[in-house]
Order: sequence, then structure tokens, then C-alpha cells
Amino acid sequence: MIKLSLISFIFILLNSSILAQEIPVPENYSIIQSAKGDLDKDGQDELVVAYETNINRQTEESTPRELIIYKLVDKQWTILEKSKNALYGNRDGGMMGDPFGQLAIKDGILLIDQNGGSSWKWGHTDKYRYQNGAFILIGYTSVSGKPCEYWTNIDFNLSTGELVIEKEYEKCTDADQEIYKTENETFFKKGLKINLQNRNEKEVKIVSPKYRHEIYIAIKLVNEFGE
Repeated sequence: MIKLSLISFIFILLNSSILAQEIPVPENYSIIQSAKGDLDKDGQDELVVAYETNINRQTEESTPRELIIYKLVDKQWTILEKSKNALYGNRDGGMMGDPFGQLAIKDGILLIDQNGGSSWKWGHTDKYRYQNGAFILIGYTSVSGKPCEYWTNIDFNLSTGELVIEKEYEKCTDADQEIYKTENETFFKKGLKINLQNRNEKEVKIVSPKYRHEIYIAIKLVNEFGE
């Protein structure tokens, strides 16, 4: 009887813990993807969820999305941070459709991939680190271009300010693709303060000093949140 009671107790404890850790879903939201990992270096995993909003609304316009980061407090997921500016809307990928790529947590860094385009394509990855009570954008990598014209690769370390641009111009024939010119440039751009909250509140454009390449690190999102 004691053994049976102990087993029952353990089952109830485990079951209640699992239920307490179910992914929260705000009203009229649906989950796109979630990821778990230790973001604040306290030895306990946080939960990051990308949400679709206004799921019951019928529209052909792009629907905004929200990113919420939860911390487990007393076996309940409690909001640590949230952003209405970190994710593009569900139709903001152009002809390619949904721009959402994936969420991942690696070595305590939050990674967000998004992409889109048509014949001209783009994709980028944001890297956020939790520091001083906020999720700071510390890295930005992107690739964009059009086949048989050019491809631009950007690697921007916002912590050090180092920005590397590699641009390859190519032409295509019936038989092959040929890179006929390359432009490589490295320079420093310091002082940008971008975080999860203000990620795309305003446009951030950088013009490279040598080749005058225009780089858009952030664009102003137009959404229904009024922000």
C-alpha cells in the first residue's frame, strides 16, 4: 500500500509539473514555433514562443506576429520579455509567402531566422543575448540578391561594431554561372542600440564607406498593434 501510494504521488507530481509547463497560448493567438534554452545563465531553461495573432480574422493583408519569452516561476510560465517588432507578418515574405524561418537557442543566444523575396531573395538571422535585463541584438547576418545578377553577404557584430560585406556579381550562360566581379569591405559601425523591443520600430540604414553599399539593418514594421 505504501509503495502504491508513493508511485501515485510521483505520478501526480510529474503530471502536475508537465501541465504547469504547457506552452501558454493567449486568446486569439496560435503557436508558430517554440524553443527552450537557458538564456539568462541561471541554469534553468526559458521558453521562447513565436505567435500568430488575430487567427480568427479573415483578411488578405499581412497578419502581425508576436514573440514572447517566458521564465518558469513557481511551475508557471511567466512573461520575461515580449516583442511586437522582432517578427515580420505572415505575408511579409513577398512571393515566397511566410517569412518565418525558425527559432533556436544555442549557447545561451536566441537566434531568429526570417527570409523572403521572389526572383530577388533575402534572408537574415538575428542573434540576441540577455544582458542588463534586456535582450540585446548582438549579431546580424544576411544574404540577399538575384541569381545571375549579384549576391550580398553581410556579417555584422554589433558588440564590436565590425561589419563585413561580401558582394559577388555573376552572369549566367546556358552552360554555367560566372562570378565576374567581387567587392569585399570591412569597417566599423558602433553605437547602434537595438533590442528585441525596438527591433523594427524605425529604419536603420548603413552606407558602406568604400563601395557605398546601402545596408538595411532594420525596417519600420507597419502593424495593427499601433506601435
